[in-house]
Amino acid sequence: MPTFPTLNTRLAHRRADFRSVPEMLNYAAQGETGVTFYNAKGEILSALSWHDVRARAHVVARKLIGAGFEKGERILITADTWPGFFDIFFGCQYAGLLPVPVSIPVGIGGKDAYLDQLRRQIAASGAVAAIGIEELAGFIAEAAKEFPAIRLHGGMDVIDTLPDAAVDLRPLGPDDDCYIQFSSGSTRHPHGVRIVQRALMANLDAMTGPGGLSLTAADRTVSWLPLYHDMGLVGFLMAPLSCQCSIDYLTPRDFARRPMQWLNLISRNRATVAYSPSFGYDLATRRGGNQIPPDLDLSSWRHAGIGGDMVRADVLDRFAETFAPSGFNPKIFIPSYGMAEVCLAITFGPDLGGVRTDTIDRVILASEQRAQPATDPTDLLRARRFVLCGRVVPHHRLEVRGPDGKILPDRRVGRIFVQGPSIMPGYFNDEAATREILSADGWLDTGDLGYTLAGDIVVTGRAKDLIIVNGRNIWPQDIEWTIEAKRIVKTEDCAAFSVDNGEGERVVVAVLARVAADHRDDLVRDVAGAVREAISVDCEVVLVPPTMGLPKTSSGKLSRARTRANYLAGLYKPVPSKPVAA
Repeated sequence: MPTFPTLNTRLAHRRADFRSVPEMLNYAAQGETGVTFYNAKGEILSALSWHDVRARAHVVARKLIGAGFEKGERILITADTWPGFFDIFFGCQYAGLLPVPVSIPVGIGGKDAYLDQLRRQIAASGAVAAIGIEELAGFIAEAAKEFPAIRLHGGMDVIDTLPDAAVDLRPLGPDDDCYIQFSSGSTRHPHGVRIVQRALMANLDAMTGPGGLSLTAADRTVSWLPLYHDMGLVGFLMAPLSCQCSIDYLTPRDFARRPMQWLNLISRNRATVAYSPSFGYDLATRRGGNQIPPDLDLSSWRHAGIGGDMVRADVLDRFAETFAPSGFNPKIFIPSYGMAEVCLAITFGPDLGGVRTDTIDRVILASEQRAQPATDPTDLLRARRFVLCGRVVPHHRLEVRGPDGKILPDRRVGRIFVQGPSIMPGYFNDEAATREILSADGWLDTGDLGYTLAGDIVVTGRAKDLIIVNGRNIWPQDIEWTIEAKRIVKTEDCAAFSVDNGEGERVVVAVLARVAADHRDDLVRDVAGAVREAISVDCEVVLVPPTMGLPKTSSGKLSRARTRANYLAGLYKPVPSKPVAA
C-alpha cells in the first residue's frame, strides 16, 4: 500500500486556484497527502506529508532569515530528488528568497565540466549561497570559492548548523518572483528564466484544468523527472501540490538503471498521471519489454504525457504494443509542448485523443517549407510522420509566423510564437537576451519551428538545429532516426549537424563507436550510406569514444549545438579503424 492516500478525506479539493506557492502549500498541509521517495528496488527511502514539508520549510526559513539573508537574494540548490531539496526550495519561499535549482552531473563529462557549469550558474544568478547533496559538497565548495558573495555553501549540514531563530516568516507573495529556472539548453551560456508567482499560478491553472490534465481529487502522480527541469519541477511538484495530490518519486538515476520500477510504482500505487520524454518510454520498452511482471497492471493510468523532446510516434507505438497485455490504453497518451520561458505548458493533446499524426512529404517540406500530405505514407524515404501536440492552453495564444512576421496558414512551416499570462518577464539580469526573444507586447519567440493543423500545433524542430544545404531544409532528426531505424546505432547514439567549410554547409554525423576497432570502417560506411539514401547528401562521419559520450542538456536531451561545438573544438579525434601493429 502507498504511504499516503490518494483521496484526501480531511480536505476539500481545490484545483490550482492559489496566488502563490506558500499559499498552496499552506492549504495542502491541512490534508493527508504527501510525497514518498523510492529507491531503484521500489523500497521506500523516506516519506513526507505536505504538513511535514511545510513544517520543515518553516525551520529552514527561520534559519536563513536569522543568518541575515535579505529578501530577494538567491540560493542555488543542486536539485536532486531528495527531501533536502524540498526543505530548501520551500524554505526559500517562506524566507522571501529565490531558489535557483540546478542540475547534478549528468552522464559522462568529468569534474571540470560540472564545475564550469556551476560557476556559470552562480555568476548568472548572483547567488549568495549554494547548497546541495552531501556527495556534491566538494564541488560546490570549489565552485563557490571564486565568488566572494557566496556566504554559505555545502551540504544540508550547513543549514542544520544554523540556529533556529525566533523571527517572523516573510513568505513570497503574488507580486514576487518565485524562483529562477535555467532552461535545459543553456548550460554553456546560462539564461536564468525569472519565474514569477502569478505566471506560475496561471500556468498551473491552465495545465491542471480543462484543456490540460483536468486533475481531480482522485489523481495520484508518479515521477522520475529531474526537479531541476521545468517538466519535473512544475509538472510533477507544483502541479500535484496545487491540487493536493500525492506524489511517488524515483530519482532519474534509478529510473535509468531500472525503468520498469517507474511502471511498477504506477501499478502498485494505482497512479493516474505520469509523464516522460520519448526516450523514457523507449528505455522502458527496451529494458523492460522482456521481463514484464505478470501482475503489472497499468489500467489505473489515465494520463500518459509526453514532452520535453521531440515526440516520436514510433517509440510510443512500441511502448503501447509492449504493455497492452498489462492494461495500458494507448488512448491515454497526451503529446504536449512547452518550455521554461512559459513556466512549462504551452499545448496539450486532447484527453483520450491518443497519438494523432500527420504524415507529410519530406521533400516538399525541405524545399518549400510546406507540410504537404504524403502521397504514399509507407514510402519511408519520402514520407515523414509528425505528432500533433495539441492546442494552446486556455488564456494563451499561439501563432506560427513567416520571416516577414506575418501569421502563416495551416501547413506552412514557420517560427512558433506564444503569448499569455504564463510568459516570463525576462531572463534574470540579461536584458539583451530578453529582447532577442520577447517583444514589448508580450509575444515570446520560442525558437521552435512548426506548423498549425486545424488548431493543433506540430513542432518540427529547433530553428538553431536546422540544417540548410543547397537551399534545402534538412531536419537533423530525419538523419538520426534513419540511422537508428536501420539499427546501425542505438537510440540517441548519433547526432547530426552542419558546419560551414567555406564552400557551403557540410553535414556531419557524430556517432558513438560502440564497435570493435576492426568494424569501425563498416560503421562509417553504413552511416554514410544511410544518410545518402535518406536525404541524397554526402556527409562526414566522426566516431566518438563511448567513454566521452554525446553531450546532453540538463534534462537529458541530445545537445546538437554542444556536439557541433565539441567537433569544431577538435574534441572528436579520428578513431583508428584498425589496431596499430606493434
